[in-house]
Amino acid sequence: MISFVGAGPGDVDLITVKGRRLLERADVVIYAGSLVSREHLTFCKKGCKFYDSASMTLEEVIEVMEREYRQGKSIVRLHTGDPSIYGAIKEQMDLLEERGIEYEVVPGVSSFTASCAAIKGEFTLPGISQTIIITRLEGRTPVPNTESLELLAAHKASMAIFLSVGNMERAVKKLKQGYGRSDVPVAVVYKATWEDQKVIMGTLDDIAQKVKDQGIRNFAMILVGDFINGKYERSRLYAPGFSHGFRRATQ
Repeated sequence: MISFVGAGPGDVDLITVKGRRLLERADVVIYAGSLVSREHLTFCKKGCKFYDSASMTLEEVIEVMEREYRQGKSIVRLHTGDPSIYGAIKEQMDLLEERGIEYEVVPGVSSFTASCAAIKGEFTLPGISQTIIITRLEGRTPVPNTESLELLAAHKASMAIFLSVGNMERAVKKLKQGYGRSDVPVAVVYKATWEDQKVIMGTLDDIAQKVKDQGIRNFAMILVGDFINGKYERSRLYAPGFSHGFRRATQ
């Protein structure tokens, strides 16, 4: 079996129990060395083979997977965060299916939820937002015109923007256009859950300059929206006057 495993955002203890167990049993680990902490590899058994995919092509990764799979080896493909978000796993899975190779996907903690935890926030606050938009600014990888940042920001929902801090000024310009105001709260979380994690708070008015002053150009999540410090309504779930299937209203 080949297991695609989400390593979590940085802190090695944020991998799932299942993911850790698969690592401990693996004969081969192919890991994203530019993003995944090498400390994960210390949990592997003696004699485990390691391949850093940062310097490999898709074809080279699949070649290793197929060769080791045909030899009956247990293989972990270790991705950062959750592999289903900007993980480029679909192209790997399709090629494995073409070769009749079995695989599974084990989810992980995404950096967008880890970043929200870093600011002690909640994306879905009653009266503010019940929607989370996960997106990125167009770069070398294009974004469909219908998903441009200004169009998405016009929904006024909570936003988590990946892979875009290197073009912060352009992102801010589009966000201002979409939100229609410049005082929208913003948090930029650099390397969420790593030892050198850094949180920069601001608004669309000043966040670009603050990020520039800190020299942050990559490995950062941009969180945008009034969920960061807006006034919200109390949840009905725990309100005394609200009944549901597990509790009767008390007033």
